[in-house]
Order: sequence, then C-alpha cells, then structure tokens
Amino acid sequence: TSERYARVTGGAFDPTVQPLWKLYAKHFSMAGADPNGPTSADIGDVVAKCGYQRVIVDAAKVAFEQPGMALTLNGIAQGYITDRVAELLRARGVTHTLVDMGETRALDAHPAGRPWAIGIKNPRAEDRLIATIALDNQAVSTSGGYGTEFDEAGRFNHIFDPATGMCSNRYLSVSVVAPAATCADALSTALSVMPMDRASSALAEAGATRAYFVLPDGRVIDRSS
Repeated sequence: TSERYARVTGGAFDPTVQPLWKLYAKHFSMAGADPNGPTSADIGDVVAKCGYQRVIVDAAKVAFEQPGMALTLNGIAQGYITDRVAELLRARGVTHTLVDMGETRALDAHPAGRPWAIGIKNPRAEDRLIATIALDNQAVSTSGGYGTEFDEAGRFNHIFDPATGMCSNRYLSVSVVAPAATCADALSTALSVMPMDRASSALAEAGATRAYFVLPDGRVIDRSS
C-alpha cells in the first residue's frame, strides 16, 4: 500500500526516508549542534540512500538494493490501523460512529442525522480550531511539522521532502479528506512537500476528495479533486 501511494504521488510520499530521520535526530541531539541543521553534504549522502523504487517486496521478504536504507511506516500506519478498526466495527454491525486511532474515520453520519463536525487544529495555538470539516462516511488526516520538531526554533521537523532531504516548511499543516484513512494519511504527508498547484491531480490519482492547506500566514486554502 505504501508503494502504491509513493507511485501515485511521484515519490512525495516515500517510506524510505527513515535515514533522514536518523540524520536529523542525531544532529540535533549533539551538544552545540549547528542550528542550521546537518550539512548539505551529509543530507546529500543520506538522500542517496532513499528511494521507494529500490525496495524489493515479494512473498518471502522485504529487502533493500543498497546498504544503509531503512523504512518508516509512520506516514501511513495510523491511517491503516484506523481503517482496520473501522472494518472490524462495521463487520459487527456498528454504525454512526467516529473512529479515532490517530487519524479519524466516520462510519456513516452522526446519529443525529447530520455530518460529523471535525475540527482542524490551529498549528500555532493547538487549543483552538482554524477550520471545521463536515465528514460523512469518510476519513480525514492532518499532517504538520509542528507534531515533531527537532529544534527549539521549529525550523526542522519530521516531514521530509524525499527529493531534497529538507524538512517541510511549505505549509503549517495539510488535512486530507478521503474515503479511507489510509489514503488520507498518505496524502496529507505527500501534499506537505508538494506545490499546491499539483494538489488536485494528486488527490484525484489517489482517490481522495479534498485537501485543506494552512499557510504560514494562517490562511486556509482548500483544493478538491
């Protein structure tokens, strides 16, 4: 599933960015770490170890084409788990329920007959909402660098651009609505490093319906598929 979303996003979603996580975590854990982050040479060396196309997956094994590669499923696992739990509940006759296992999926509408109202946190004031989404038998996922920051200034975070090895600062957060939480989770990660003008085609290709971008100036812009 991760490989499929890597393909449809042109590699913007890439589970082989784990070496970048290790690089940034090690750099900022050192005393007197350069506040400007790892050197461009170090980043380039690690980017050369990334690339979902170089993961070999078959019935017997998962393997890498070169030493030093590693996988992280952090960009999709919560959505995947949310969907599995939702399927278990649905199979046992549970309806009109909101499932939250790190990402959010609505089984049918609210018991009152209206859509569920899902809030998007304000990345700069997490006790406040910046927008509200109406959800009916769909899922929503939000990705934002504010979730895990490596430095006190908040310049470096856990969402990496696989092409450059840099951290995502294009948006404060991205929320994606899709039929399933797995799709929403992968797409919110991918769109975090993509230009907004590519959003509609990426949403359509992956089967998602809408994305909400929170810009650095606090504006919320939505795009549909």
